[in-house]
Amino acid sequence: MGLSISLFALMMVAVIGSLLIIIFSFHFGVIVCLLLFNALLYGALLQWVKKPFQFKVVQTFPKIISLKQLNPIDYV
Repeated sequence: MGLSISLFALMMVAVIGSLLIIIFSFHFGVIVCLLLFNALLYGALLQWVKKPFQFKVVQTFPKIISLKQLNPIDYV
């Protein structure tokens, strides 16, 4: 089971960005941190694919919007 297309694209953007940073940095610590970041991101994305959390959408608006007053007394 692998990553979906959108998560794979996110991973590739992170890898390409890390490669750009590695090319222009001369510190070994930066390279190790970026490799660790990419590994953790890949692991987190795989965990999210295996067990995605559900977004709970709560209905905040009423079904009907009306200016009619809900009053049991009739004014005829």
